[in-house]
Amino acid sequence: MNRPLVFKNVRIVDPSRQLDTIGAIIVGEDGRVLAAGADALNQGAPDGAEVRDCAGLTAVPGLVDARVFVGEPGAEHRETIASASRAAAAGGVTSFIMMPDTDPVIDDIALVEFVKKTARDKAVVNVYPAAALTKHLAGEEMTEIGLLQEAGAVAFTNGRHGLSDTLVLRRAMTYAREFGAVIDLESREKYLGNGVMNEGLFASWLGLSGVPREAEIIPLERDLRIAGLTRAKFHAAKISVPESAEAIRVARGRGARVTCGISINHLALNENDIGEYRTFFKLTPPLRAEDDRMAMVQAIADGTVDIIVSSHDPQDVDTKRLPFADAADGAIGLETMLSAALRLHHSGHVPLMRLIDAMSTRPAEIFGLDAGSLRPGSKADITLIDLDEPWLVAKELLLSRSKNTPFEDARFSGRAVATYVAGKCVHSL
Repeated sequence: MNRPLVFKNVRIVDPSRQLDTIGAIIVGEDGRVLAAGADALNQGAPDGAEVRDCAGLTAVPGLVDARVFVGEPGAEHRETIASASRAAAAGGVTSFIMMPDTDPVIDDIALVEFVKKTARDKAVVNVYPAAALTKHLAGEEMTEIGLLQEAGAVAFTNGRHGLSDTLVLRRAMTYAREFGAVIDLESREKYLGNGVMNEGLFASWLGLSGVPREAEIIPLERDLRIAGLTRAKFHAAKISVPESAEAIRVARGRGARVTCGISINHLALNENDIGEYRTFFKLTPPLRAEDDRMAMVQAIADGTVDIIVSSHDPQDVDTKRLPFADAADGAIGLETMLSAALRLHHSGHVPLMRLIDAMSTRPAEIFGLDAGSLRPGSKADITLIDLDEPWLVAKELLLSRSKNTPFEDARFSGRAVATYVAGKCVHSL
């Protein structure tokens, strides 16, 4: 049991109730929300409660990051479940879904249980395992979807890899439908998508091979068609161009049960940030043109794109300090996702309510997690934010074991100042 908590005089932004008000949040000993809203200001504090005056701060449901790569097991030098959880807490993330791209791959019950046990023992936030959709992520033979879901897998994905065999995909989606499971895939055609940055004039100037937008659009449209055929729940993990957003709209119009996400990197950065071959900006999908970025910001604002993910993907010196074409894809992002997203709020492009919805309430709904709400009775996963707190991203202060952030030395306004999981403070400035 925890000591009861009261956050008073706090701005509460709760997308699950479309609530934006100054009020109080009362958390009981069981780590559940007793009351949250303007009316809660008039309620007395429970006996022995810790009362925190949060004037000037904003309380939101703890953030939910639906795409996090962790090194454990197999590459603990890059990231462990424990270190990823501390980085998450520092970024206001109280729950994240861990991808199965480990060594060995999370494709059987024992490994799902390993992740859950390790998280239970060592993590300070909620860690949910996603299981491999195909054995060894090879794209040839699907895994035991029902048994893995029963063991605790919240989604099924091929991780960093696309899935080219349409018959395997159809069978997997058909099985997943029977269990109500979510299929979560990246869209990248392996032949068109073998370049290293966005195809265009800038790639030509740098002398680098390009990835055309069609490398994302073609497999996405195929996956959407198969999702419609099988009536499965399909989530396009990371889209990056407006044509992909339009394909999602069309598929929904046909009645397909489809959702999609976008990496915060593709909302905050563009291909010009690569500059003189800066490998921390080598990502999958590649950073796109500024017009594409702005179109995707609009797609987040209007709800076409459901969620924002960090796509946290720790890499080390051996895989990043290389010529651009040889460097591994990926960047860390758990600690910077919120602050980078708040740039869209401060610029007026995306309302704060919609931003929090995309990083908390909506991902919790899509993947069926006990998170994303401050309704009475919900788990007290709470992020306190100072919307105007200035800070500089200094790599030596990052809690992730890897430091491959594209936001190194970036200046942000707004950050999480305290993070609570089930009413327990797991991070505080």
